[in-house]
Amino acid sequence: MRETEAQTQAEGEARLYPQSPGSRPKAEGASKLLSHPGCPQRFLNREIIFGIPGWRSGLAPAFGPGRDPGDPGSNPMSGSRCMDDSSESGMLSRLGDLLFYTIAEGQERIPIHKFTTALKATGLQTSDPRLRDCMSQMRRMVRESSSGGLLDRDLFQKCVSSNIVLLTQAFRKKFVIPDFEEFTSHVDRIFEDAKELTGGKVAAYIPQLAKSNPDLWGVSLCTVDGQRHSVGHTKIPFCLQSCVKPLTYAISISTLGTEYVHKFVGKEPSGLRYNKLSLNEEGEYYHGSDQTPRCPPFLFPPIPEALFVLQYLNKMAGNEYIGFSNATFQSEKETGDRNYAIGYYLKEKKCFPKGVDMMAALDLYFQLCSVEVTCESGSVMAATLANGGICPITGESVLSAEAVRNTLSLMHSCGMYDFSGQFAFHVGLPAKSAVSGAILLVVPNVMGMMCLSPPLDKLGNSHRGISFCQKLVSLFNFHNYDNLRHCARKLDPRREGGEVRNKTVVNLLFAAYSGDVSALRRFALSAMDMEQKDYDSRTALHVAAAEGHIEVVKFLIEACKVNPFVKDRWGNVPLDDAVQFNHLEVVKLLQDYQDSYTPSETQAEAAAEALSKENLESMV
Repeated sequence: MRETEAQTQAEGEARLYPQSPGSRPKAEGASKLLSHPGCPQRFLNREIIFGIPGWRSGLAPAFGPGRDPGDPGSNPMSGSRCMDDSSESGMLSRLGDLLFYTIAEGQERIPIHKFTTALKATGLQTSDPRLRDCMSQMRRMVRESSSGGLLDRDLFQKCVSSNIVLLTQAFRKKFVIPDFEEFTSHVDRIFEDAKELTGGKVAAYIPQLAKSNPDLWGVSLCTVDGQRHSVGHTKIPFCLQSCVKPLTYAISISTLGTEYVHKFVGKEPSGLRYNKLSLNEEGEYYHGSDQTPRCPPFLFPPIPEALFVLQYLNKMAGNEYIGFSNATFQSEKETGDRNYAIGYYLKEKKCFPKGVDMMAALDLYFQLCSVEVTCESGSVMAATLANGGICPITGESVLSAEAVRNTLSLMHSCGMYDFSGQFAFHVGLPAKSAVSGAILLVVPNVMGMMCLSPPLDKLGNSHRGISFCQKLVSLFNFHNYDNLRHCARKLDPRREGGEVRNKTVVNLLFAAYSGDVSALRRFALSAMDMEQKDYDSRTALHVAAAEGHIEVVKFLIEACKVNPFVKDRWGNVPLDDAVQFNHLEVVKLLQDYQDSYTPSETQAEAAAEALSKENLESMV
């Protein structure tokens, strides 16, 4: 009998957890999957991936860096901790099945456009280089299949197997901004508000910039997980101008180190106009308000300097659009008398390293200012800074962590010309503006943004861009000094919404079920709604009454003043549950409470209390 039961159980487990080599289409080895660009680095060190116990215990110790699952000596663990290719295949296949059923919503086949629509809702784009294998497989399926662009489970598995880690994280809303659609809807409203502004003038001191269209207005963002959103004129190339300075400064630090670079460049903002001729007390040029090149030619002798910087910028942009405007370059050279004057002043004060050609340095500076990006590629560059120097859409480490930290620090104090102090006070984020109307904005560890609107205010910053940044921070708690726990009036897009609320219901009812009065006190102190209902419309008082927990019932009715007349889906109030399970003390207590209970708040007071509780949720 026991053998029969054991055999039946084994067969059931085999159906639920297929392990045999022929049970599923074979997927790639786990080490290849985890080393794929589609797997963000920070996911590799988690104890449990996708909520599947044993992923780390079965794979991470066995396949360390540089080891292959096929290497006999690659697994230092023994016995059950060693997973063969078939078990890996089974695990990955189950992930693919779960993903298929999540998107299919009960259908046997998924239209490809439904998958791509659901993908875009998470913030990922079909052009994401991490999804190159997946999308190329789907295009091939469309060409070769007669199903008319429909994917069954097996075809879906073949398409997503190489990107299953990234896709599962996306559809489980485990990116830095879980509800990306809601977040971008707020961004779009702020964009439309700023679009109505008409102030500012296009920069005229550089002839080529004077030709810019004042009606251009675009905003692109890219999160550290590679979620993308663009609105407005985001595909039109424009010159980086001064926005290139923090980028080339970061390249300098990564290449030569902080100590060497700061022998020639200071750290303090001057407080003067950006093109003022002045030095600090140490004879260094002020950092934040100058027009001097950030990457002089002496840094990069092996190849042409501009090409070296362009290669770095291309990596920061995830190989997206990087161009060059020769017309702007020539215009800068012909009208750059002030810059030549600054160059000769620096040369006279011996601010250049020995052997550096001042004219070559200025030429490089003009070239770098003429580098073109779009809002979309610029947002990826900003996101690389937000992500500690790692490009979020390629996973390539471009800049050192020290370089990024130093760059963001200087952007915070010096990035917005004479408006830097005001911007740091009101917005509180690292940013850099340019006379082309661009603003490169970084929300550290969250996202990067690029705004473009050529009309400038009197301080040389984009009029619409400044307004957009201010409204963004007034709505979301992105300011560096916003308190993430007690900032009740701002939204935090990094927090999960509905799932958090669902967890609070579970925690509340479980505390009532187990008689944990201490937990209930904590919940009440944190302004939790003690009358929350589950899917059966049962409250904590229902559960406590049914279990006969007299202390819990006392706390709920005496301290929390909960409503004793709430009915569950079967029409029972808490007293009915106490009677049904013969908890006489609870019955007497609830009868007395029902006789004396009267709602103490008017509707207006109740609404005000509900709003107060909603605001206080952020404190928990």
